[in-house]
Amino acid sequence: MRKIFKILGIVILVGIFGGTIYFLYTKSKKVPDVYETKNPFVSNVIRKTVATGSVVPRKEIEIVPQVSGIIDELYVVAGDFVKKDQVIAKIKIIPDMVNLNNAENRLNRAKLSADDAKVDFDRQQKLYDQKVISFEEYKKAKVTYDSSKEELSAAENNLDLIKNGVTKKASTATNTLVRSTVNGMVLDVPIKEGNSVIQSNTFNNGTAICTVADMQDMIFKGKVDETEVGKIKEGMNIELEIGAIEKDKFGAILEYIAPKGKEENGAIQFEIKANVVLKENQFIRAGYSANANIVLEKKDSVLVIPEGLLKFEKDSSFVEVETAIPQTFEKRMVKTGISDGINIEITEGLTKADKVKGEKVDPKKVKEEEKKKA
Repeated sequence: MRKIFKILGIVILVGIFGGTIYFLYTKSKKVPDVYETKNPFVSNVIRKTVATGSVVPRKEIEIVPQVSGIIDELYVVAGDFVKKDQVIAKIKIIPDMVNLNNAENRLNRAKLSADDAKVDFDRQQKLYDQKVISFEEYKKAKVTYDSSKEELSAAENNLDLIKNGVTKKASTATNTLVRSTVNGMVLDVPIKEGNSVIQSNTFNNGTAICTVADMQDMIFKGKVDETEVGKIKEGMNIELEIGAIEKDKFGAILEYIAPKGKEENGAIQFEIKANVVLKENQFIRAGYSANANIVLEKKDSVLVIPEGLLKFEKDSSFVEVETAIPQTFEKRMVKTGISDGINIEITEGLTKADKVKGEKVDPKKVKEEEKKKA
């Protein structure tokens, strides 16, 4: 019985030792690397640069009053369409007391002068009718009387302007009614009824009552880096991608490149402008941020490979192509063309039948995929 246990123990020890040796052998055995392969294919390659910016109206007009005062009534809100000469606000004038006092004094003096000139003219007219005085003396009195009447009218108008901003003779033409100077949409009304406003003059721009713009005449304003600005020119087609409008893309034509750049965050940026081509019933709100894709070069139906497969050696580029033996590769020099950042054009060195070495893959996954295909 003891012999049986000894033999059984020896067999178990030999089995354990043999299993350990086999395990260590299989563990130390190197598994060959497996790489995926990709064939060159025909595709279009577009090399482009991207400019960031926003879409804004070509012209934004600030409507500024011609008199100072208080907003008595507002007739528009943001989003309204207005026509040229349409009334958008009414201003109540608060007259300056010094100017008001001077105007009232001028009117009183003009009345006194007019009354005195009338008395003199009436006397001279009676004498002229009796042929006591000459026509020259009569004419002189009449001119003086007419001049005093004009001065009285001017003083009355001046007082009306200071008080009300409008004269009796020109009741339809008044500075108290603020009118739009262009056709367009009201973008912003920064004031409210009761706010004080200042007229436009040589010392300041005045208080803007509202901003009006033609929303059918939009432009893209963006910036291009100095490394790309030499590759673009006026007249190039641009494709706009607006972040707030994901589904639609808008066409534009580059029409302006700044002759002078500005430094921003250590880089020189050049401003560009492009005319946005809107389709019928398309509407873009002012201030939308957008990316402009500017096509620098385009080639159709050329042989390409993923740019990540390309390798470099000094000034040359090459790829590794699979030989007749699977998973065995050889170096092959190639010549390249333009790249779009994903695919690169191959002008010489490859055909569509070649298999180019790609990334390393897990052999287990390869076997699993082969089983699934089987």
